[in-house]
Amino acid sequence: MPIPIAQLTHVVEALQSALPGRVNTDPAELASYTIDRSGHRSAGVPLAAVSPQTIEDVQTVCRIASAARVPLVSRGAGTGLAGGAVAGAGEIVLSLTDMDRILEISPENRLAVVQPGILNCQLNSVLADYRLWWAPDPASKDISTVGGNIAMNAGGLLCAKYGVTREAVLALKVVLADGTLLSVGHRTVKGVTGYDLSALMIGSEGTLGIIVEATLKLQPVPEGDTVTIGAFFDSVEEAAAAAGTVTTSGLVPSIMELMDGRTLECVAKYTGQDLLSSGGAYLLIQSDGPAAADTAGRIAELALNAGGRVETTTDPAESQRLLDLRRSAFPALEAMGTMLVEDIAVPRSKMTEAFAAIRRLEDKYGLVIATTCHAGDGNLHPTFVFDGTDVPPKVWSAAGELFATALELGGTLTGEHGVGLLKRKWLQDELGQAQYAIQRRIKEVFDPHNLLNPGKVFLDGTLTV
Repeated sequence: MPIPIAQLTHVVEALQSALPGRVNTDPAELASYTIDRSGHRSAGVPLAAVSPQTIEDVQTVCRIASAARVPLVSRGAGTGLAGGAVAGAGEIVLSLTDMDRILEISPENRLAVVQPGILNCQLNSVLADYRLWWAPDPASKDISTVGGNIAMNAGGLLCAKYGVTREAVLALKVVLADGTLLSVGHRTVKGVTGYDLSALMIGSEGTLGIIVEATLKLQPVPEGDTVTIGAFFDSVEEAAAAAGTVTTSGLVPSIMELMDGRTLECVAKYTGQDLLSSGGAYLLIQSDGPAAADTAGRIAELALNAGGRVETTTDPAESQRLLDLRRSAFPALEAMGTMLVEDIAVPRSKMTEAFAAIRRLEDKYGLVIATTCHAGDGNLHPTFVFDGTDVPPKVWSAAGELFATALELGGTLTGEHGVGLLKRKWLQDELGQAQYAIQRRIKEVFDPHNLLNPGKVFLDGTLTV
């Protein structure tokens, strides 16, 4: 049942009274919260956007909203690719970007305690003075917040060696919909008391609680030179097979990324740097740590034996140039038209089959599907590029077949971008009816009135299964 307008006005007034100067009701500015980098746009604008500075501020907002049964959408930098933080009519945005302080750095414990709004790159800039760093490395690290990384269990280029965000978080403080503050996880390296609610919160996409503080597990900055390898192949299937050979060998690069020919074409147009003339697919591999030179030498030999044309560098500037070209893939594709970035993951032994399936979908539907891949962990990003603002029906049809193929190969609908709005339709296909029902009940335990990011992850707001 819709909430009466008078009641909604009362809620906004209560927020303005409790947090003066921190409640935005400008329609033009509120419109920016109706969209994220997925391209999805909500039909209506939210009631207001609140910018808290403290945990107590967040609790206050939650108590006011909960009392009136008004939904809350927590949001960081809005860099998500699944529509997971877009807000619509009748909702309040909880913008956490002003909660951006580092509260503690403990070198002896290799941890940092931070607020959720700090940018990934800003945190690592400060940690560099301690010869420490936080390993999660999404392509959007220069503009994405740590809280957003945690809420989505973000991945990135360094997952091949350092894992996803979940492996780099020790503890969290989380505010529930009614304003209750939970402290979950541990500051210690080990800790198995009770259920692991910290792991549950990581990747929950703002549907269970609002992350207001994080204790992060840090890594020492790797010693020695970093070695970067570029290997060019005649086809993406050959490049994927070469990546599989590296994995089978037992060698562990820090980065192993793959760009297909279509992506290389777009990157060349966007950056003016043409890699395509050297081959039809590009495998970018990096090795770090004391054994980097030996590891890289052995990887280069494997790539050469797999049919690649191999170049190696230890020059930091050249390595950064190559990494920047990889990170430019999404901006380059975005410059070519509207894009729908997908995010399947398959067992690493099935990458070649996944690429072959993508090519079949291109032929079947007459589409351009440019694909980048975190080849170290089997996470593919097939990106549909099209004209216009609305996703054409044939793109959704192809995407549905792509998801089905990922599941048939033993994979998953999403490796790092999350479910959000864009993949709700297919979630039960992966989870199965029993697990889907259990997950819905977990949501109800933490958020019985379905006020936190309603409509995300699950198909609708109804909690009865």
